[in-house]
Amino acid sequence: MLTTRPLDTNDLDLVCRHRHRMFAEAGRDPAVLDAMAAPFHAWLAPRLASGSYFGFVTMDGTRAVAGIGLMEIDWPPHPLHPQQDRRGYVLNVYVEPDCRRRGIAETLMRHADDAFRARGLRYAILHATELGRPLYEGLGWQTTTEMARAVPAAE
Repeated sequence: MLTTRPLDTNDLDLVCRHRHRMFAEAGRDPAVLDAMAAPFHAWLAPRLASGSYFGFVTMDGTRAVAGIGLMEIDWPPHPLHPQQDRRGYVLNVYVEPDCRRRGIAETLMRHADDAFRARGLRYAILHATELGRPLYEGLGWQTTTEMARAVPAAE
């Protein structure tokens, strides 16, 4: 039987493992993922403890089969949220391969909506992998005009 519960500090290694698998399945360079592992673990630990990184884990009995991370981020008022100076941010959505296509990610996204709503957040963003894009589009998420680039190091 599937149950969903809030993340807690004991989920630190689970979130790190899910994040690594998510990026690996998206085709990211294994060497880069290995280099990111320890810094992400160090970044996440205090945020899980403070609750500034929050989210949910779906359990199948005693086995964690999926998770979602959420944050409330400081952001200036914007045409998409002209009265608010913050946004919700969804990250690290992951479902174990043998548990996919069962509606688990959709359930997690609905929990995210509820958590954002409870915090008074009326706008949220995420970065989608190709695998996740159809799910998010089906839930009403839209592509934006965001662009990105790495800033070159000083010479």
